[in-house]
Amino acid sequence: MHAIAIERFGGREELRPAELPEPLVGPDAILIRLAAAGVNPVDIGVREGRLQQAFPTFFPLIPGWDAAGVVEAVGPSVTEVEIGDEVFAYARKDFVRDGTYAELVAVTPRHVAKKPRSLSLVEAGAVPLAGLTAYQVIFDALAVEEGETVLVHGAAGGVGHFAVQLAVAAGARVIGTARARNHDFLRELGAERCIDYEHEDFAAVLGRGQVDAVVDVVGGETQERSVEVIREGGRLASIVMPPDRDRFAAHDIAARYVFVRPDADELAALGAMFDAGQVRVHLHAQIPLDDAAQAHQLVEAGHPHGKVVLTIP
Repeated sequence: MHAIAIERFGGREELRPAELPEPLVGPDAILIRLAAAGVNPVDIGVREGRLQQAFPTFFPLIPGWDAAGVVEAVGPSVTEVEIGDEVFAYARKDFVRDGTYAELVAVTPRHVAKKPRSLSLVEAGAVPLAGLTAYQVIFDALAVEEGETVLVHGAAGGVGHFAVQLAVAAGARVIGTARARNHDFLRELGAERCIDYEHEDFAAVLGRGQVDAVVDVVGGETQERSVEVIREGGRLASIVMPPDRDRFAAHDIAARYVFVRPDADELAALGAMFDAGQVRVHLHAQIPLDDAAQAHQLVEAGHPHGKVVLTIP
């Protein structure tokens, strides 16, 4: 099969076309012929070798954890999907090698849900990792409730633009930080207020204790200063760095780190929200598979407006 793979860790130049054996279809496996694969910041970390301490890693290594396509084969124990079904998948496994920058990927039922009817395969390929991350932050980690105020840092990005919509769907009032050029986009997604982080200090603008929960996709000083705007008894969830729990606890704030996990049921629930019109995906760029290095360059440059996705013939 045709794929993009690396033979060693390094820069974008290590991403090269390769012809590799097709994945095996074990008894619990679902073989997907891909139409699209989302590109995420974690793919950069995989390419550079920054996840070696978390996952066994093998070469040649095909990056990518996002997938959408058509089921081509199933193992004898699989009952969740059938050959010919259009599906999307968060294809993170317990090791790093057989990713989604390829014509084919083999996954298990825990990774897969049927594609939302309202999305094209290319759109669906941009959803799983970022969409599930936002879902698990909003509904699991923060348990956002109707009437609450939620601050989303980096609200126009891949995870951020999903988090805004999911918080709105939960009945929350949403405030987003983003560059000024993205404020109209955020308002279209349902944000009631936008803060230009390039020219405004979000803590000074909001004031002490004005939000119930914070979605942190930025980290660093932004995460640390979020303690200033969260009310006592509030919550923070970060997807970029574990927060100093003691520091937040001193202000009666629960803080936790979220690393998205594969969950077929939650992926299906997210898909239903797309079909109900509660969530949509914005594609920043669609790039052919063989130009994966260009896609990585866009993601590395930062501040993409929505998602970058690879299209696979």
